[in-house]
Amino acid sequence: MVFAITVQSMKDYLQSILKYLLFPISILYGIIIWIRNKFYDAGLFSSLSFDAIPVISVGNLSVGGTGKSPHIEYLIRLLSTKFHTATLSRGYGRSSKGFKIADENADARSIGDEPFQFKRKFDTILVAVGEDRVTAIPELLQRAPYIETILLDDAFQHRSVKPGLNILLTEYHKPYTKDYILPLGRLREGRKAAKRADIIIISKCPADLNGEQKAKMLTDLEAEPNQKVFFTKIEYDEPYPLLNNNISFNQETHAITFSGIANATPFINRVQTLTHDVHQLNFRDHYYFTKDDIKELYETFNYIKNENKCIFVTEKDATRLLLHEELLKEYNLPIVVIPIRISFLFDEGTQFDELLNEYVHSYFPVLELNEEEEISLDELEVDYEEIL
Repeated sequence: MVFAITVQSMKDYLQSILKYLLFPISILYGIIIWIRNKFYDAGLFSSLSFDAIPVISVGNLSVGGTGKSPHIEYLIRLLSTKFHTATLSRGYGRSSKGFKIADENADARSIGDEPFQFKRKFDTILVAVGEDRVTAIPELLQRAPYIETILLDDAFQHRSVKPGLNILLTEYHKPYTKDYILPLGRLREGRKAAKRADIIIISKCPADLNGEQKAKMLTDLEAEPNQKVFFTKIEYDEPYPLLNNNISFNQETHAITFSGIANATPFINRVQTLTHDVHQLNFRDHYYFTKDDIKELYETFNYIKNENKCIFVTEKDATRLLLHEELLKEYNLPIVVIPIRISFLFDEGTQFDELLNEYVHSYFPVLELNEEEEISLDELEVDYEEIL
């Protein structure tokens, strides 16, 4: 016990020393970002608006882990049945450069794991990537002029484009109000930058969040009168096999979690509720698995004596695992994907939906579609060779 206390005390001491060392760097970085933002605010740096089409940005102040992907997927489900929708991402970690529209040959390496996830799940949207949004948006519209709504992925800091609607995410347990600028904390710019948001979403809330906790969070946020604040939680959809294997699992299953995401804890907790024992193989966020990693997974799987065993991954991990599809088939590994989606707390989902629909409809006042009518790229007879 004394040894444990001593070790913990040493860790706390080293962390406090590290904070003092990082503080000047955070101050310098914060000043640089502050000056940059002031230049944009004063018009010395230009921000391009696209007044002819609704552009919705979904981003955050912190480095990863706020749940952007499931929130963008929510917007896709909400809007793509009524409007021809495109997503535009930077394509973090991809091998390609410049602007690119995802086609049937796209994979996680060529366009990035999150855009490929959108591409796999939704055939009603156009998925594009491009580092420079200022040039990417016009090129997207030139190649696909039928597009009526653009969802910008992780674009809150990219002020060269001024979206028509700016949605900021912050995690309930790690809100930007209690965080600090990099590298001391996880913020990419100061807390006051949140004032640029039109909508603030508190993500990954406890399912049993009560009114008192909500009120405290709203007080801490000090949102502007014009800002709308919503609270969301993560929900888990029905698991499915990655490679169409006949896979079953139960409360006696020995599980292996294989993940390369920013915060794997909720995912691992979910797997623990579905199975018995959980062995974790964790990697950094957006990590591209190698053949050696797949071999390690295979060896770990075979080492487990229990015949009732299974491998679990997130949807984002699945996109990168598919780069090794042939090897996975050769090893015949039973891999199950755990999909997630978000839902709104306090019965505020309808209010959010109406807000988004009204915003997009304001660009097309005479457009009326049946709510159940689904727009499909196949119905539009899109010729990829023509627009790529």
